[in-house]
Amino acid sequence: MISVREVEILADGAHAGQIDKIGVPYIEHVREVAAGLSPFGDELVMAGLLHDLLEDTAWTAERLRQRGVPDRVVEIVVAVTNQAGMTYDEKIRRITADPQATLVKIADNAHNSHPDRAAQLPADKRDRLAAKYRSARAELWPAARRGDVEAIIRIVNPSLLGELDAHH
Repeated sequence: MISVREVEILADGAHAGQIDKIGVPYIEHVREVAAGLSPFGDELVMAGLLHDLLEDTAWTAERLRQRGVPDRVVEIVVAVTNQAGMTYDEKIRRITADPQATLVKIADNAHNSHPDRAAQLPADKRDRLAAKYRSARAELWPAARRGDVEAIIRIVNPSLLGELDAHH
């Protein structure tokens, strides 16, 4: 079976040359998401490293399986991948049907919501994305155990802890 390190190398190669909304190499985002999933074991760390691969690269689920990525990891990655014709709200509802995909999306959302990242966006985009991410958290967080949500945001974006306390 493929190791976490091998998955990280695969993700690094697949995202090579890509930059995110704030001009940072894309691999930094997937590494942060994966770090937030470290309390939950290797499969979720792998899913965190690969969570944007199908959306943002030429990789396919079948190709991941051929490379030795465990079926469950590929299932989680597929669950968090945008599908044509599906609204963001529908995507979030589909994700919350899978407890492990929910944790991956919570980590992704937490990193995307990080104040250091938001501060580098134009105000209109920052406000629009903040509202989108807040709305997603209102669906995602209740679909997971509070302790799991807290473990993730403590690592990825501690600024959300106050919001978590207000939620529960």
